[in-house]
Amino acid sequence: MILDYEYFKYCLNSKLFEDSYSDLIKKIAENSERYTGLFRPTKPKTKLIQNITQSHEIRFGDALEFIFERYFEAVGFTLHTKRIFLQDKELNIDQLFSKDNKLYMIEQKVRDDHDSTKKVGQFNNFENKYYALTLQYKEFEIIPIMWFIDDSLTKNRNYYLQEMHKLKNDYGCIPYLFYGEQLFISEIADFNIKIWNEILLYLEQWKNGLPDMPEINFDKNTTNVFNEIKDLSPTIYRKLFTNDDIIQQIFPIIFPEKKVLRLLYDYFKKQEGQIYRTLGGYLQDLLTEKQSVT
Repeated sequence: MILDYEYFKYCLNSKLFEDSYSDLIKKIAENSERYTGLFRPTKPKTKLIQNITQSHEIRFGDALEFIFERYFEAVGFTLHTKRIFLQDKELNIDQLFSKDNKLYMIEQKVRDDHDSTKKVGQFNNFENKYYALTLQYKEFEIIPIMWFIDDSLTKNRNYYLQEMHKLKNDYGCIPYLFYGEQLFISEIADFNIKIWNEILLYLEQWKNGLPDMPEINFDKNTTNVFNEIKDLSPTIYRKLFTNDDIIQQIFPIIFPEKKVLRLLYDYFKKQEGQIYRTLGGYLQDLLTEKQSVT
């Protein structure tokens, strides 16, 4: 094995689930009507679950980016900073590493399912990043690669190949388009097929341990939730505690036993400033009210 499974799981979970409670709280406070509005085809609980699963989908790409970076490093590639600039515009490269005199730039995405507008923007970003690297890393031969991890979707393959042909002619480089394991069985570098096989094995093992539905009862993880949300801006809490729809429709779902709310009440009482006394007053009223789950 290249990496230990427990380390793999830690990397994946930390990227997927870190700050997930505070993120949801902020979204509820800022856009409560998305969860409680009358003109919604779902009840608040369903929308909360949908929001969490969508967040995990978005974060999954970032988590895989981080994990593959650990693997490339583990098999002997030298990592480079992925933050570069082109005419004062910041660009972030998904993977950037080198071996010998070759610098590998990988635009890494989970799947190739972009619509026509996004695919154009995707390739424009790809070209801009490559050009910026040619200015900054003149001592390297730069290998530009576009890689989609999930090889079951190749919606825009022909478009990307056409654009890469133009890129090759105009810049004198050799760009590559890969799907799934193609990256690891190519001859452009020793990316090591063991990386791909190990990640497939670990992902299956990890998914088997996931619950069927995400947990939205924050009181089941009282201490962790409290520690994550206790220092959110008072502005967020004012919006939560003064919104009747949130209190009546959302709080009974995420704080059914009021355990987290009680910890927040005790915490706010110890803080200095009128705003925390005000928030404590709101919470005191909430803790003495009966709630009914929607």
